[in-house]
Amino acid sequence: MTPVPVHHSINYVELVVNDLETAKRFYRDAFGWVFVDYGPAYAGIASLTGDGTEVGGLLLSDQGRPPGGPLVLLYSDDLDATQKSITDAGGAVVQGPYEFPGGRRLHFIDQSGNELGVWAAR
Repeated sequence: MTPVPVHHSINYVELVVNDLETAKRFYRDAFGWVFVDYGPAYAGIASLTGDGTEVGGLLLSDQGRPPGGPLVLLYSDDLDATQKSITDAGGAVVQGPYEFPGGRRLHFIDQSGNELGVWAAR
């Protein structure tokens, strides 16, 4: 059974890497992680439960963010409403919403400068 994402919960973590193949090899060898390749700049991290879900990803650093910290992604049942909630609460949307293979996504900055993402299936 595939787990159902929970609205506004932490759902996915992206690690920014400077060499995608080296990072995949490290995490595979160290922890047994399995990857789903989405081209030369991104690999999804498959859940170790084997249920087909992804729990995170590796993003090649030349795709817009420098290495140094993970990007935490929240899930939303309604991305447009979540975008309004973010801006109403004083956050700033800095990317998107944009389409990606799993649905739609946006990135925002909180008042402390932390960047997080939110995705929705539609």
